[in-house]
Amino acid sequence: MWQLKPGNSMAGLRQAGLCMALLLSPLAIADISLPKLISDGMVLQRDTAITLWGWAAADETVEVRFNGKAVGQAKPANGRWQLKLPAQAAGGPYQLSFHGHNQITLQDIYFGDVWVASGQSNMEMEMARLAEAYPQDLSGASYPLIRQFKVPQHYNFKTPQQDFSSSHWVAASPDTIAEFSALAFYFARELFEHSAADDGVAIGILNNALGGSPVEAWMSEQALQPFPDALAEAIRFRDDKLIQEVTEADKAKNAKWYGDLQQRDAGLNGKTPWYSSALDDSNWASFSVPGFRPEPFTGVWWLRKTVQLTAKQAAEANTLRLGSIVDADEVYINGTLVGNTTYQYPPRRYAVPENLLKAGNNLLAVRITATNGKTGLMPDKPYWLGTDHNKLDLSGPWKMHSSAKAELLPGDTFIRWKPLGLFNGLTAPLTYLPVKGVIWYQGESNVGQYAQYQPRFTAMIRDWRAKWAQNSGQQQPLPFLFVQLANYLEKTPEPTDSHWAGLREAQRQSLTEANTAMVVAIDVGEWNDIHPVDKKTLAERLALAARAVALGEDVPYQGPQLLSVQAQGNQLLLSFDQQLVLKPGQSFAIAGSDGEYRWAQVQLRGKQLVLSHADIKAPVQVRYAWADNPDAVLYNSAGLPASPFTAQIAQPK
Repeated sequence: MWQLKPGNSMAGLRQAGLCMALLLSPLAIADISLPKLISDGMVLQRDTAITLWGWAAADETVEVRFNGKAVGQAKPANGRWQLKLPAQAAGGPYQLSFHGHNQITLQDIYFGDVWVASGQSNMEMEMARLAEAYPQDLSGASYPLIRQFKVPQHYNFKTPQQDFSSSHWVAASPDTIAEFSALAFYFARELFEHSAADDGVAIGILNNALGGSPVEAWMSEQALQPFPDALAEAIRFRDDKLIQEVTEADKAKNAKWYGDLQQRDAGLNGKTPWYSSALDDSNWASFSVPGFRPEPFTGVWWLRKTVQLTAKQAAEANTLRLGSIVDADEVYINGTLVGNTTYQYPPRRYAVPENLLKAGNNLLAVRITATNGKTGLMPDKPYWLGTDHNKLDLSGPWKMHSSAKAELLPGDTFIRWKPLGLFNGLTAPLTYLPVKGVIWYQGESNVGQYAQYQPRFTAMIRDWRAKWAQNSGQQQPLPFLFVQLANYLEKTPEPTDSHWAGLREAQRQSLTEANTAMVVAIDVGEWNDIHPVDKKTLAERLALAARAVALGEDVPYQGPQLLSVQAQGNQLLLSFDQQLVLKPGQSFAIAGSDGEYRWAQVQLRGKQLVLSHADIKAPVQVRYAWADNPDAVLYNSAGLPASPFTAQIAQPK
């Protein structure tokens, strides 16, 4: 037996550690292990051969059995083994078992269609966020053949990972649905119900999304090669010391900024806290909720309102709804903290503890932290106290007072959004399983650099296809269905330039890639929320695109497509590929050679539009829905909207 010798303690400890590592390693214990993706309840892609893989010791022979019948045997190479499972038709439940020195048996396996659901927050957005709008969809979510694998959100700048740290397959049920991607679930439900005639084809969702992520974060090192700025940033963050320094600096900066405010906040540190009913707020200013402070303000400010309740109202009220607040808030009822939110986007819906409210006067107090100068309570959001069926309106006058001013809070580095990290850490392990296709909702984080988006996005699409073909043997170009950015922000009365429109055009131009489809979302957004609730409409449109592009069905899946623009004197003639439906609104703008756009008069002629403006004698350019939040007026007879676009007359050759 090995013993630690005096005088050689460090060397001995290293040797002991090495021995222990060898004893615990797969090479020593010779156990078969599987990636997290290959686990109980998984959905595998139907009608294609599947490469199963895992790890084992070099002298191990791994036998795979499908429903008790031997599929074959494999020997590891460099610790990794793999074996082909022949193509299977849709169906299940089946069993897979792996035999060697140990045995692993997987149950409840189905073959169906597997979709990668990727992008940023509008794909990541969970069903829990839709509970208020669609409560029946959560309570009635009994779909055992719709299953999600939620990818852990761990970046990696050094190498593409082959496995995940954790996660497992979960079937959609009332107990689990809250954590499903809302858009992916509704998409899966559409496809599943469409396949009901075939007893329902299982749908697997690989939930591979992260809020705030730019497209560069999802690109591999190979895809980043033509973009030296992004590649250099990715390589820079391979330095673990740099990551630690940046992380610690951000943490220290935030701790100092928030800690200083906490100490200087008279609302928390005065003789009488500002959430107390004992405070005299008669000298506070009036503030109308909802609304924004008219002057720039960074720091902490408070709102207070006294509401009168009957005994019945006090007993029944279980929810406080405060729209959304810029930026962070802590909410008190009768001196008790009932909830807080740390950034502006989540809806403020706070549960009211039982017996906290009383008949008579009740004090609501809100402590708001503003980080960047613009602060307030978002208009056109719900503000009430009560129940979903009996609401006491809280809009109108409140009392307001500032408690501590501060300098603007510098932004965080957000290492997880840096180029390459999410491809290596999240996407790469998925590429070993064949899938039916990808659904993608992303682009908000690239709006500021919209001119760079199209070449990077299409490079990513091509690279993902290459990776899936290389690692899983995917045969056809991977169907790639993406959502164009929705309408957002305030409307503008006159034609104007728009970065959001520029990003949408970059997405439209990406349709030059084969086997792609774009879902137009220009009519489902919300001016005051970057995360629109209506994921159902988008899912319906995505499902139509999937049926056409991935399943080969002859179904209409896109709105009118512009074919040509011709000049006819002082008019422009726009020709489209299908019959048009024109709704009320002002969204077509034309310009002459000076580039000054004006709203156009529009005449509908079947598949054509005639545009003109009295002050433009020779129009040469046209824009449709070219704004942050334009009117969507152009549709086809199936109700599918046309994409925003910009175009000019064809020049003579």
